[in-house]
Parts: sequence; C-alpha cells; structure tokens
Amino acid sequence: MTASRIPNTTGWLSFAGIVAIVVGVFNVIDGLVALFRTDYYLVTAQDILVFDFTAWGWIWLLLGLTQIAIGAGIFAGRTWARAAGLAMAVVVAIGQLAFLRAFPVWSVIVIALCVLVVYALTAHPHAEP
Repeated sequence: MTASRIPNTTGWLSFAGIVAIVVGVFNVIDGLVALFRTDYYLVTAQDILVFDFTAWGWIWLLLGLTQIAIGAGIFAGRTWARAAGLAMAVVVAIGQLAFLRAFPVWSVIVIALCVLVVYALTAHPHAEP
C-alpha cells in the first residue's frame, strides 16, 4: 500500500466513486443536450444565468468528463481523487444552482447526488483510518 492510496475498508469510497461517475455521466448528457437540443429546456437562452446554452453545454461536458475520471480515481482509492472529487461536487452543485431554471428536476437530482458524494467523501466511519 502506497501513500497515494487510501484503503477502502467501509465501502464509502466505492459509493462516492460510483455516484461521482453517475453525476459525471449526467453532466455529459446535460452538456450534449445543451449543445444539440436547446429547445428541450424550459426557458430560452436569455432566461438562464450567466451564459447561453452553448457555453453551458461545453461547461457541463468538460465537467462531466472530468468528474468521470475523478470518480474512477475515487473508486481506485487515490488520495488526489478524493480531494478533487470533493471540490468538483461542490463546483457542480453551485453550477446546477445557476442552471436551475433551465431544467429544475434534473438540476435538483444532480445537486442531491453531489451532496451524497460530499457526504461519502467526508464521512469517517470507525473502521476507516
């Protein structure tokens, strides 16, 4: 066991890795929809915060691909992935708050999954060092 690997004795890290991958896939889907089917959303591009659908599409696509890679790292027990996963879950949850008007149900589901990732990465059961 090396210093860059965290032993997964309780399953919380596996859970966090799987949920992070699922959130990443959801963000990739969200990005592709924003790029190719802007009429799918509930509001027009002028009604969402900060950017238009093309910019949000690229943002969600890149964040989603990054989150999938981080989720795989968490699942493998990498220390860097645990810290990056925590930061990425917070960034994605804040981004979904800004994108909330476009598709509220999807955003609330992704925010809830991000909260699960944060909890799973910060939970310290007795069996885990």
